[in-house]
Amino acid sequence: MPSSHPFEKLTPDAVIDAVESTGIISDARILALNSYENRVYQVGVEDADPLIAKFYRPERWSREQILEEHSFSLELADLEIPVVPPIVMGDSTLAEFAGFQFALFKRRGGRSPDLSLDNLLIMGRFIGRLHAAGAIKSFQHRRTMTLEYFAEDSAQYLLENNFIPQDLRPAYSTLAQDLIKRIGDVFASAREPAQIRIHGDCHMGNVLWHDDMPHFVDFDDTMTGPAIQDLWMLLSGDRQEKLAQLSELIDGYNEFYDFNPGELVLIESLRTMRLMHYSAWLARRWNDPAFPLAFPWFNSESYWAGHILELREQLFALDEPALELF
Repeated sequence: MPSSHPFEKLTPDAVIDAVESTGIISDARILALNSYENRVYQVGVEDADPLIAKFYRPERWSREQILEEHSFSLELADLEIPVVPPIVMGDSTLAEFAGFQFALFKRRGGRSPDLSLDNLLIMGRFIGRLHAAGAIKSFQHRRTMTLEYFAEDSAQYLLENNFIPQDLRPAYSTLAQDLIKRIGDVFASAREPAQIRIHGDCHMGNVLWHDDMPHFVDFDDTMTGPAIQDLWMLLSGDRQEKLAQLSELIDGYNEFYDFNPGELVLIESLRTMRLMHYSAWLARRWNDPAFPLAFPWFNSESYWAGHILELREQLFALDEPALELF
């Protein structure tokens, strides 16, 4: 019987064979790491530190898109911005084995960041440096953050593929249309947000704190987009707490790159787009056996009712005053 999903062919032996195809000799120790979009493993190496092997989800990115991601990471590393770039294997950072594209990375230790005000100042400095480099040139192959992809296509996919329960479809459809229109109006009113190369998914899970500084990992979602996309997910708490956090973050950021305050109006729109995209992402991956096991609460009546409630709250949030710098 054929495998129901390509990743089922990625057995431990296949992972080790792939790594050894690059000329590295493994000690046959392998540890699966917490990753769902791709498959990531720590692989032991004879007489050396273990390496991290990342196998890209088939048919998600083109070779050109992956290499552009790698090139950006290497560019940042050359500027001594603390990222974890892929290892160059021969003449490329991307290898192929048994139908899979994969990359190798040095193992980087660290802990989840404590986003105190002092650490937010430090985070702001490094994100400012990242964006200063990101603004030097443009991506040619990577995705651009658009309302169409992250919201319109997400809603359409969920409705067309019958993920939304029948009795909730009218409520979801109407709400999605209202949100998309409102977000479009917000983007149209924003004061010319610059479109630069950004990390794209800069949340605390993609930052390791080591030697009193952040190390940015997982550039899998790097894209062209507004600078605020790499900043808003670091804010939490009530409005006053967010204002204090934002002040520290931007103070550090402005030491290396000028932040456009006109982008602050985009925060709730970007949050709404992320919520819509996340549900569609789970739906698009539901045929991957790892997803029902990892997200058993998804695609239930209660999940969709809660999701609609969350989106209704976002509709109100879109009408609240934007955060402002002190």
